[in-house]
Amino acid sequence: MSDSKILQPIIEATPLKAQPTQNVHGWERIGSVAGGVMMVGKGLRRGGIFGLIQVAIGGVALARGFTGHSSLKDKLEQGRQEMNSVRTKIERAGEELKNLKTKAEVAAEKAVKPQT
Repeated sequence: MSDSKILQPIIEATPLKAQPTQNVHGWERIGSVAGGVMMVGKGLRRGGIFGLIQVAIGGVALARGFTGHSSLKDKLEQGRQEMNSVRTKIERAGEELKNLKTKAEVAAEKAVKPQT
């Protein structure tokens, strides 16, 4: 049996990953590529553990610039959306509380007034 017959079902069963959406555009991408090239160059010239760290950071910046996607930016945006959702819920609860307070004040006034 050939290897291609064994691997064919595995290859067909493997789902393709969807490309992440681009969330880095324009000058931000250009800046990431330029900064990444600089960091990789400086890291290679420096050498040692700190040079390796610079190369790694530069590589991440290059990947960010070339792909146009930043996972960190994705997470920050998700956090921002969750915060806005919570803010909206709090504001809505505040309005409901104001309405309840107004209704309670009206009911208290009616209860205190003598009926004629």
